Amino acid sequence: MIQLEKVLYTGKTHTTSGGRDGTSRSSDGRLDIKLSSPGTAGPGTNPEQLFAAGWSACFIGAMGLAAARMKVVLPVDLAVDTEIDLRTAEGAYFLKARLDVSLPGMKHDVAQALVDAAHDTCPYSKATRGNIDVTINIVQA
Repeated sequence: MIQLEKVLYTGKTHTTSGGRDGTSRSSDGRLDIKLSSPGTAGPGTNPEQLFAAGWSACFIGAMGLAAARMKVVLPVDLAVDTEIDLRTAEGAYFLKARLDVSLPGMKHDVAQALVDAAHDTCPYSKATRGNIDVTINIVQA
């Protein structure tokens, strides 16, 4: 395991009242949401949506770092559509992820190099590597 050198940021939340059907609030008050179980008509979001949003935002940041190192400019209309499946097998729960990366106007080989570098450096990608099934597609390059 890698020895961590410096903490850059710690996200803190407090979740109550039923977990997936409760509420969650960040320590700074910037996040204050209702939670609902996936597939229900509840008023809130769910952990899979939050994970998808966080991962796609982080992945775009990692692509930005890779682009700077490679001295290429990212398209202004780049996007990452992330899907997180909550699955079951043999009575246990699992996640599966798909990231569809859109880099309009970029040559495919450059887009692939950026996506590969981002997947190698993104903390969400590192956290899930070897733990869940992840597919990354370049859908527009």
